[in-house]
Amino acid sequence: MLFFQSNTLKKLSDLELVEEYKTTADNKYVSELLGRYTTFTIGICMKYLKNEEKSKDATMQIFEKLLQDLMKHSISNFRPWLHQVIRNFCLMELRKEKSEQKKANLFVESEPIVHPFEDDNEEEKESHLQQLSYCIKELKKEQKECIELFFLQEKCYQEIAEITEFTLKKVKSYIQNGKRNLKICMEKLNG
Repeated sequence: MLFFQSNTLKKLSDLELVEEYKTTADNKYVSELLGRYTTFTIGICMKYLKNEEKSKDATMQIFEKLLQDLMKHSISNFRPWLHQVIRNFCLMELRKEKSEQKKANLFVESEPIVHPFEDDNEEEKESHLQQLSYCIKELKKEQKECIELFFLQEKCYQEIAEITEFTLKKVKSYIQNGKRNLKICMEKLNG
């Protein structure tokens, strides 16, 4: 019986499988479709994602998405419709990846403000901390506020922008300029 059922499914067209799935909500019809288009889907994902593992993961996510999408959409030609679904999914993944990379780059710290204090004795550490405290007080108000939030309270750029109501670009600028001014101040005090 199962063999007969499998052969019957294989004889159905893509659109017949879609219609049967919409009517019965039986996943066996989608399984048959996915079997026909697994290689196709992985291939298109590879074209966009350029990574075999990511493409296989994306294929699985696309197939899960299809269970809902097939019920919602009226499909007249399955293969081009599926191609568009795959393409849109991959483009969204690339956008997410790019956005995450951009966020990560925002939070990467450049060089430290002052040299690490690990090698200093307690008196030198205390002296450096007093100098740093003095130099922070000498910063312009906006730089001081952003530096304190970023380094002392460990807030990210976005949080600082929300707290201060500065734009993200201004926050980044105040922190960079503040770090540079702190470094200059510390060098003057030590040299």
